[in-house]
Amino acid sequence: MSQTFSDFNLDSRIVDALSAVGIKEPFPIQSLTLPIALGGNDIIGQAKTGTGKTLGFGLPLIQNVLNVAQKTDLPKALVVVPTRELATQVASDLSTAAAKTELKIAVFYGGKAYEPQVAELNSGVDIVVGTPGRLIDLMNQKILKLNEVRMLVLDEADEMLDMGFLPDVERLLKNLPSSKQMMLFSATMPGQIISLARSHMNNPTHLNATDPNDESSVVDAIEQHVWRAHPMDKTELIGRILQAQGRNLVIIFCKTKRNAQKVFEDLVERGFKAGAIHGDMGQGARENALKQLRAGKVDVLVATDVAARGLDIDGITHVINFECPEDDKTYVHRIGRTGRAGADGVAITLIDWSEVTRWQVINKTLGLPFNDPLETYSNSPHVFTGLNIPDGTKGRLVAQKEAAPKEKREPREKAAPRENRESKPRDKSSTPVKRKRIRVERKDN
Repeated sequence: MSQTFSDFNLDSRIVDALSAVGIKEPFPIQSLTLPIALGGNDIIGQAKTGTGKTLGFGLPLIQNVLNVAQKTDLPKALVVVPTRELATQVASDLSTAAAKTELKIAVFYGGKAYEPQVAELNSGVDIVVGTPGRLIDLMNQKILKLNEVRMLVLDEADEMLDMGFLPDVERLLKNLPSSKQMMLFSATMPGQIISLARSHMNNPTHLNATDPNDESSVVDAIEQHVWRAHPMDKTELIGRILQAQGRNLVIIFCKTKRNAQKVFEDLVERGFKAGAIHGDMGQGARENALKQLRAGKVDVLVATDVAARGLDIDGITHVINFECPEDDKTYVHRIGRTGRAGADGVAITLIDWSEVTRWQVINKTLGLPFNDPLETYSNSPHVFTGLNIPDGTKGRLVAQKEAAPKEKREPREKAAPRENRESKPRDKSSTPVKRKRIRVERKDN
C-alpha cells in the first residue's frame, strides 16, 4: 500500500489543502525528510531537480510554525532562495499547503517597491520567503526582525554560492537565534556548502534522494537530444520542433539577453505564442511573462539563465538549449525544468561548431552518450522521426510577410528653357537689406 501525507504527523488542515489540489502521495525526498524534520532535526538534503524538494522542507516548516505556542506578529520561519522567480514559486507552494490555516506567508525580493513589503511586515507575518539582498536591506533598516525565527531553510544553496550570495547568507545567519532548526537543500553539494553547513548546523542528517551512481543528477525520465546545428538554421529548426506531436509548454534557454530577445521576436513573427524573460526586462514584465505561460496565453518561453532555477510550472514538455550551456551544472539545471515530479520530458541542445569541445567536457563529466553531436539541419530526417514531427512541417505557422513594394514616383516635369521663362519684377520688399559692418578698433591703454 502506497504512503500518503496523512501517514505523517501533519495537521489535518495541511493534508486537506494538499488533497484539494490532487497532492496525496509523497515523493522520495519528501518521505525521507518529513519524519526527521518534524522531529526538529537539522537536515542537509540532496535531490534531483524537480523531485519535490519544496514540500520536503515546506510541510515541516508549516507544521512547526503551527506548533509554536506563543503567537506574535514576528516571523517564525525564514526561507532564503537565490532568485526572484524561485522565491515566488516557493511562496506559492507554501501558500497552497497552508491554504486552510491562518498562517501568513510573505515573499520579499528586489525590483519591487519597499512600501508594500514594509506594510506587510508591520501587519504580521509567520513565514518569510526571500532573496538574500532584499532580506539584508529590510534587516538593516530594522524592518525585518529575525529574533523570533526558529526555523531556517536555505534552498538551492549551490546556486547562491555561484551567484556570490554566500556572504549575505552568513550575515543573515549571524542575526538569527542560535537555537534554531536549519535545513539546507540543493541539487549539488560543493565543498563550501558543506563547510557552511558544518559551521552553522547541529548534527545534521544527510539525506540523498539521488542514485549514487548517477553523478549527473539528471532526471531519468528526460529524453535528451544533442545536435550540431548551424546558427542560421536554428530558428527554422526550433520552429519545426515546436510542432512536435504531444508537445505542451516549452522553455528555450539562451546565453545572452540579446539572443533571447531576437529568438523571441523571430518566433512571434513566425506565428508562435511566445514570451520572453531576461535581464533587460523589468520585474513586472518578467512576472507577466510567467503568468501568461502558466495561464496558457503563451506556450513558449524564451529565457536566459535567470529562469533556470525555481521554475516549477506544470506541463513543460520540452526544453531547448539554443547554444551549448556553460558547464555541466547549468545543463542539469536547465533541462530539469521538464520531466518534473515523475512526468516525461524532452531536452534538445543545439551545439555550434565552435562549441563542440566545451560540449565534450560536459558530456564526459555527466557520462552522456553524445560525445560527437550529430550534424543536424531543419530538414534532417532524424529530427522528424526522433521528435514525432509530421512530415512536411515547416518552421512557421504564418506566411512570411512580404516587404511592401516601393511606390513609383511620377517623372518630374522638365523645366522650361531659360529663354522661355517669364521675367518677373523683383519685389523690393523682399530684397534683403545690406547691413553695414562697423569695425571697432580696440585701443590699448
